Amino acid sequence: MHWTEHVPALVQGAGVTAWITVVSVVLGVLAAFVVGIARVAGPLPLRWAALTYTEVIRGTSLMVQLFWFYYALPLVGLSLPPVATGILVLSLHVGAYGSEIVRGALQSVSVQQREAARALNFGHWYTLLHILLPQAVVEMVPAFGNLAVETLKMTSLVSLISIVDLTFRAESIRNLTLDSTTVYTMTLVGYFLMALVLAAFMRRVEKWVRRGPAFPKETRS
Repeated sequence: MHWTEHVPALVQGAGVTAWITVVSVVLGVLAAFVVGIARVAGPLPLRWAALTYTEVIRGTSLMVQLFWFYYALPLVGLSLPPVATGILVLSLHVGAYGSEIVRGALQSVSVQQREAARALNFGHWYTLLHILLPQAVVEMVPAFGNLAVETLKMTSLVSLISIVDLTFRAESIRNLTLDSTTVYTMTLVGYFLMALVLAAFMRRVEKWVRRGPAFPKETRS
């Protein structure tokens, strides 16, 4: 059996990988904004809750988190399908690391901007949503692009809970053909091509964001 006969299976696996990546990144970015804003502007209890979530996720292994949600949660009566588990864990990961991107970008906006808003008697949330956040988003996009590519690569771990992604397909084909070199080379190329497409998309998003409404030039404090 020639190795080319297995290309459709690898393409199907790549489709699953791409879908899990997109959903996880979208949900994770939403979580990142909620948690990041809570870290900067939320009441003290919410800040502590956001900090706890961020530190727990960032301080533990992604693979262990995956196993915990898939194998440990059913012991307390909460069982999730493999794909839902993979997306949940990756989204939590993106949310935790992304919240630091959001927090850092918001805090990087110069003090003068905040003082000007206060002098104009703008409210706290108005200042955050209409002055600080639009400027901070421009700084966030490149970092979120890198995080999205990292998430794509980390999806290979979901094969450990029987999700039939690109890595799972590759391992199955390797066991069938015993041709590790060819199969893993094709898999490597597959991930590389998907990463190129994702990085190109994020660069377009960055250009689109930078072409948005012009904001006052900042003077770093």
